[in-house]
Amino acid sequence: MHPQRQSALSLAALAISLLSCQFTQEPASLPAVGAAPLPAVVEAAPQPSSQEAPAAEPVLDVVEARLLARARSLTPNEVARLADAVRSEAARFGLAPDLVLAVIEVESQFDAFAVSSAGAMGLMQILPGTGEALARRYGQPWHGPRTLFDPVVNVRLGIAYLAELRHRFGQWPTALAAYNWGPGAIGRRLTAGDPIPVGYARRVLSTRERRAALEAQTS
Repeated sequence: MHPQRQSALSLAALAISLLSCQFTQEPASLPAVGAAPLPAVVEAAPQPSSQEAPAAEPVLDVVEARLLARARSLTPNEVARLADAVRSEAARFGLAPDLVLAVIEVESQFDAFAVSSAGAMGLMQILPGTGEALARRYGQPWHGPRTLFDPVVNVRLGIAYLAELRHRFGQWPTALAAYNWGPGAIGRRLTAGDPIPVGYARRVLSTRERRAALEAQTS
């Protein structure tokens, strides 16, 4: 065979052999089985357009709503501070805020400057002597009886006093009677075995239930 022809045939055979190897070899670039997939592309969240409706206003707190509706002698800023005091002090002493509001309603009809014929003052109708003793026990600055016309101070002292009476007498009807009649008078009745007056406690508890029912109807 002619040398040049033999050389051409050899080159062709080599090319066929190389092509055959390429098609039979396993690819090395495929990921192993079980390998984590690539992270998906995350699109940016669409921004609200100026045509969309604004977000709804938050629902007004029940305590503040009731105070705004009833405490007409106070400004809205004073009402907001008072609502904060009712919530925080009630939580501090383990009382229900709606019970505190019921006592305020029965005592003063939410009048921060109310004065009774016996000299009890402010929202929770605290006697100056009782208020001064409470202020001393709880580290509240005392500037004389007019201190009780500060609604925040008044409810702080009143809530503390309610908690003391609840702890002393053990149940709300007796504790509320003591708030109204005085703990000394109720203590003497208990010692003597005399019946405890129930009228005041019934007024407070029925006021609490009535307000809760009205708010449930309007919610």
